[in-house]
Amino acid sequence: MTPTMIEQFFARLAAGDPEPKSELAYTNPFTLLVAVVLSAQATDIGVNKATRALFAAVDSPEAMLALGEDGLKAHIKTIGLFNTKAKNLIALSKLLVERHGSRVPADRDLLQTLPGVGRKTANVVLNVAFGQPTIAVDTHIFRVSNRTGLAPGKTPDAVEAALEAATPDHFKRHAHHWLILHGRYVCKARKPACSSCAVAELCGFEEKTR
Repeated sequence: MTPTMIEQFFARLAAGDPEPKSELAYTNPFTLLVAVVLSAQATDIGVNKATRALFAAVDSPEAMLALGEDGLKAHIKTIGLFNTKAKNLIALSKLLVERHGSRVPADRDLLQTLPGVGRKTANVVLNVAFGQPTIAVDTHIFRVSNRTGLAPGKTPDAVEAALEAATPDHFKRHAHHWLILHGRYVCKARKPACSSCAVAELCGFEEKTR
């Protein structure tokens, strides 16, 4: 896409949803971090069902440590890889208490030192909790970026770099959510809804559905 087309692409997504929000339920940066860690290889709907009761009891690293690994597993056993995620969340909570004054750091490198937190998770937390213009490349963003020609790349890191370079600054704050939601509900993997897509005429996908 040309810069003019990219400007129009994001302008149209913005017109349809000026203030996009995460579909993960959370109450503060800590519960957001927990939810994002749990969301790896899981759906937001499934995570929200599991965290409804969890977040009623746990909203801080100290409360998570008091709950303990077995108590946490009882809450999240419906989520894939729950044993590993429970272990990581307890270890993560311990480090937040010991090294960060029980606060979630607003820094990508520091976030990535926490167990179970990779670049994608860190970028989501920085964007949603702290308003930073980061773009976390999940399967939806990877697909949309490549299929449309917006920011092609062979790896998530390559797509992230391409999006960082191509996305106009005034759209970067919400670009992450616009692209995720577009991929989740319109530019779907198996049957994209091209006929109702606001950016179809800007898109380079040759096999558009009708």
